[in-house]
Amino acid sequence: MATIGNTFLGLADIYKGKTKTGQVADIINMLAQTNGMLNDAVARPCNQGTSHKHTVLSGLPEVAWGMLYKGIPNSKAQRTQVTDTTGFIEGRSTVDKRLADIEPNLGAFRLQEAQSYLEAISQEHARALIYESADTNPEKITGLAPRFSSMSAENGSQIIDAGGAVDDANTSIWFVTWGTDSCHLIYPEGTTAGIMRDDHGERRVLDDNGQAYYAYEETFRLHTGITVRDWRKVARVANIDVAEMRAGNVDLYSFMRKAYYQIQGIRTLDNGTPQSAGTNGNFAMGKTCIYANKDVFEALDAQNTNAGAGDNYVRLRPRELDGMEVMTYRGMPMRQVDQIVNTEARVV
Repeated sequence: MATIGNTFLGLADIYKGKTKTGQVADIINMLAQTNGMLNDAVARPCNQGTSHKHTVLSGLPEVAWGMLYKGIPNSKAQRTQVTDTTGFIEGRSTVDKRLADIEPNLGAFRLQEAQSYLEAISQEHARALIYESADTNPEKITGLAPRFSSMSAENGSQIIDAGGAVDDANTSIWFVTWGTDSCHLIYPEGTTAGIMRDDHGERRVLDDNGQAYYAYEETFRLHTGITVRDWRKVARVANIDVAEMRAGNVDLYSFMRKAYYQIQGIRTLDNGTPQSAGTNGNFAMGKTCIYANKDVFEALDAQNTNAGAGDNYVRLRPRELDGMEVMTYRGMPMRQVDQIVNTEARVV
């Protein structure tokens, strides 16, 4: 019975979701998180079924000064192919029909349950986009942190070392340019972007002993993956010692400035919206956003306050973008991502 109570809806769950008059209550989701990265990311279908292959220009052709009556040496550009895979996050809700018959407003109650699945999938999605690795978990995807995890790697210049010396006590700030030529989400051909909810209605199911009963079932599924086509469009401020940051001993803005100038081709347009140049010189090819957890936001707010109100000081500023007020840094929207943890290992 303990197992059933932990994985299936029971009478207690229904009564917890009711008001004194027996109506379905408005539930305050105390487990909800803010993961603004999911609002900015753009998605494209894979070009190879469940995987996505793209080609990176890894070396330029050799050129030479010419001389009269002397030939031109032959050369060619160097190209590297990269393949990214997708995975899917699933959830299944099963409500015994005999239990459902007791609930007069079953639709509203099941909608409440669906909202909790959407929140759970969104949180797992945001976590995976940052930290997951297909090398250690083949059924999952590879997020940003494993791709920007070594300062001696080819893309090591995109990692800004904030100086944290203690392992498993750090956090990061991410600069990510979303666009078809920079960084975007992927999903398998034949599926759609976003969470799919499939209501199977009333079905005959089996319990653990193989005994049949009838239940209402619905499943939730998200197909996703991420590809970084141009790692110069992503920067990570790593090794932010959380204890030192809370004590006010980490100059976050100095490290954010370094990360800003590592984003290739970035500029701020007249309307304050930062864009990054695409391969064809079109600055509308991507939008750069910044992500950090609430502790970083609080530390930045403290540094704003201590710096005073001087107009020449580059700091977080509120700005209206797409009809909503968001905090911005150098015109770039900065959003809170609760799945960015304070226990990251040092990047060396």
